[in-house]
Amino acid sequence: MASRATRFAVARFAFKKMKFILATKEGMTRIFGEDGVARAGTILVADPVTVTQVKTKEGKDGYAAVQVGRGVRRTKNISKPVLGHTKGKGYVAIREFRTDVAAEVGATIDASVFTVGDTVQVSGLTKGKGFAGVVKRHGFHGGPRTHGQKHTERSPGSIGGSGGRAGGRVAKGMRMAGRMGTDRVTVTNLKVLLVDVAAGKIIVSGAVPGRRGTLLEVVSA
Repeated sequence: MASRATRFAVARFAFKKMKFILATKEGMTRIFGEDGVARAGTILVADPVTVTQVKTKEGKDGYAAVQVGRGVRRTKNISKPVLGHTKGKGYVAIREFRTDVAAEVGATIDASVFTVGDTVQVSGLTKGKGFAGVVKRHGFHGGPRTHGQKHTERSPGSIGGSGGRAGGRVAKGMRMAGRMGTDRVTVTNLKVLLVDVAAGKIIVSGAVPGRRGTLLEVVSA
């Protein structure tokens, strides 16, 4: 018979099992707590997801993970390899979470896995800004507005002339104009403020990356 300390350790390990779900960003709101303080939060639409694959360290993959699919998509728009992998079911999105949580293929995971007070981290793609200059993209001050300057107010300036520290070339990592946004960002230490299982929605504290409708990965910390 296991000792009390062993049983406690096993129970604590089970309690710390990772919780996860896929959600989309709906918008921001505020929640009034029992202390009367208003806290900003983000509404996440956490529709049920289906387990599509379970990987184990002992299997051919060599690592433990659970793969889930979300939404419904017309199968004619999905490639045959993906359809074969999902057993003919069309999902809008498929994501994988590195965890050794026990799961079965075909099982459903919904918002009920989270409870108020849980600490989570949310990952997703930030808003795309398109092609941006150095002033917007990197916060450059810009050139002078007077003293003979006319068309160089927002120009980057020299990027490495001959004889400079880069030796007549453009040094790697030089901050220049280019595509801005659409970066994968993870926001940590967010608190679950509200869980509505019937509506399939979760409200977390603070802001999360992306625009409305952005697909997000919500994982317990």
